[in-house]
Amino acid sequence: MAELPDVCVVTHPLSDAGENATRSLLDILSAVTGVALVTADLPADSEIRDRHELVELTRAGVGSSVLVAAVRFLLNQLRMCRVIARRDEEVVLFYGATAYLLPVMFARLLGKTVLVEPRGDVPLTLRINWEESLPSPVARALAGLVRGLERAGFAVAHGVVTYTPGMARQLDLDPGAKNVYPTGARYVRTDEFDVEIPFAERERRVGFLGRLDEEKNVRELATVAKSLPEDVTFTFIGDGNLREWLETELATEIESGQVEMRGWVDHDDVPGELNRLRLVVLPSEPTEGLPTVILEALACGTPVYATPVSGVPDVVREGETGFLMDSTDPDEIRAELLAVLDRSDLDTVSANGRELVEREYSFEAATRRYREILAAVV
Repeated sequence: MAELPDVCVVTHPLSDAGENATRSLLDILSAVTGVALVTADLPADSEIRDRHELVELTRAGVGSSVLVAAVRFLLNQLRMCRVIARRDEEVVLFYGATAYLLPVMFARLLGKTVLVEPRGDVPLTLRINWEESLPSPVARALAGLVRGLERAGFAVAHGVVTYTPGMARQLDLDPGAKNVYPTGARYVRTDEFDVEIPFAERERRVGFLGRLDEEKNVRELATVAKSLPEDVTFTFIGDGNLREWLETELATEIESGQVEMRGWVDHDDVPGELNRLRLVVLPSEPTEGLPTVILEALACGTPVYATPVSGVPDVVREGETGFLMDSTDPDEIRAELLAVLDRSDLDTVSANGRELVEREYSFEAATRRYREILAAVV
């Protein structure tokens, strides 16, 4: 087998969730070739600092206002260009930083092989966030500008890597195109995320794991949690802007034990939380390519009931590994949720999910996919 080229991974400033996904990507790449990371505002306690070569552009985040974010966005692109010019890696992979058109073009001009790998629908995420503080037409215009930069980056790059074919289609990419690699590597640590509590022994407990904010439709889940029968417990796992609102809105249910608020949990504790559940409920907006929690839940033998957005239907296969939402209306979520819990084949769905992850999303499967991608682009 020909030697694979070294890779320089470039990202935007990383949140905790972004750090987890980036760490997974670096682990995959380092198993097949040399890898270094160029990023900004990496969490101080990140394992990446000790495990991989790191170039940190700045400790500043994205900024608390649109103007500050725009300035830092431009400055980070200039810093990226300077660093890329000094790097020896043959391949530059822009992970999540798909709207950073200036360094994408600069790397291409330097003769590097350029790959871009979106983590989700960034323009839509930004639009939702901006609409909380800006007039909707302004938020939409700014998001449209970001989408234009991203599309230009797709066109300039040698290849675009997406998590699944469904994600490629959501981003208006043809999964069959020569420069699109629609089964990009994602992986779950299947030794850590495993079935610890047999599915048949689990209580009728359902839950949500993630950021407690508007984008995740947490308010709709609160309405669902209020209306569940006494033999079903709803668990919220995570933290975010809506945590205090949830604790107030569901105070009676929390006191009675009908609702649990687990708060933020360390990633090492997530498998234990998922093993307590019979169903994970994710009525998210279509902003993420393939939420990591879905793969982690399936690895723990916990079926998922989620909105059919982006790459989700490629993994949450209706009636086989999970269930897809027809609507995020609370009444419909409640009715379908209870129907799922009453299914006689739910233990089979649980086993199918674990088998899917072992077959397609193990570390070995992920490294095989990236070997194929790198071999194809050089």
